[in-house]
Amino acid sequence: MPGDSRRPILCLDFDGVLNSYVSGWKGADVIPDPPVDGAIPFLMTVVASRFDVVIYSSRSHQPGGVSAMRAWLKKHVEEHCDRWHPGDPALPQVVLDAIGFPDHKPSAMVTIDDRAITFTGKWPSMQDLLGFKPWNRK
Repeated sequence: MPGDSRRPILCLDFDGVLNSYVSGWKGADVIPDPPVDGAIPFLMTVVASRFDVVIYSSRSHQPGGVSAMRAWLKKHVEEHCDRWHPGDPALPQVVLDAIGFPDHKPSAMVTIDDRAITFTGKWPSMQDLLGFKPWNRK
């Protein structure tokens, strides 16, 4: 299970990072949008690397959220594998089994989130905070 080994944890946000989230919030268990370009190949690369990969989202603690994220991920990993790795029918399940869905924010080495500011030791101004926009809204 991810997080049980001594490998560093890579924590990925879901909406706006993996899921393109162009439709906005429709409920924790409703995910109508496609992946962000390159999200599935990136995910497969990091799963095969030196990281334990976990997905933690505002959906994580809501009824139906984790099962909806798992179903969305299964669909898109299978589509990617059918297209790019057709000779390995077990690959989608290997990828899916390697990803954890914690119900609390993990102690990660690094987190990728579209709604975060990297803390550099210098506090952001109120203008920076109020003017923040995620990458897909700029």
